[in-house]
Amino acid sequence: MSEDPRQAAERYRLDRRLREAGLAPSTDERPAAEEARDAASGPARGSTSAERAAYVETAIQQAMRRGEFDDLPGAGKPLPDLGGGHDPDWWIRRKIEREKLTGLGPPALTLRVEHAEMAERLDAIAREPDVREAVEDFNRRVIEARRQLLGGPPVVTPTVDVEAEVAAWAARRRAREAAATVESPARRRRWFGRR
Repeated sequence: MSEDPRQAAERYRLDRRLREAGLAPSTDERPAAEEARDAASGPARGSTSAERAAYVETAIQQAMRRGEFDDLPGAGKPLPDLGGGHDPDWWIRRKIEREKLTGLGPPALTLRVEHAEMAERLDAIAREPDVREAVEDFNRRVIEARRQLLGGPPVVTPTVDVEAEVAAWAARRRAREAAATVESPARRRRWFGRR
């Protein structure tokens, strides 16, 4: 008796998906005897969903025995976020963490991070007018975010005193310059052995 064409088409689709996923060898790699055995052991015409599930489970077990699931990424590690609640934006959060992207997210969070890193950011600037402009821009963005025009969590980041930040920047700069001049003679002695 011939095989049901719908079932043959479904078996073909399943085999193709398994080959594409790397779970089954390609047809030119499989010997004819193995193909005949798979065709004979496949679900028969009119099979129930339980029989189809058993067939799939058997195929998975055979692939496991052949070692096709060995050395997969994350093997032997616990599943991340298994106990947490459902987060619809899980994929974007993981991408941000994996690629260490910054500057993304609601203004309340980005401004809080920027406030915590303010001294480092200002120390990278060389001129006082540019420092003043950066602090004024930060304050302007905090005030805009407090208006909640874009929505999101409430902004609790404080504005900063421009003159105090500029003075602190200048003091840190003088301290760095003093440390560099103190370190310079020691370097010369070490390299040249004189003075």
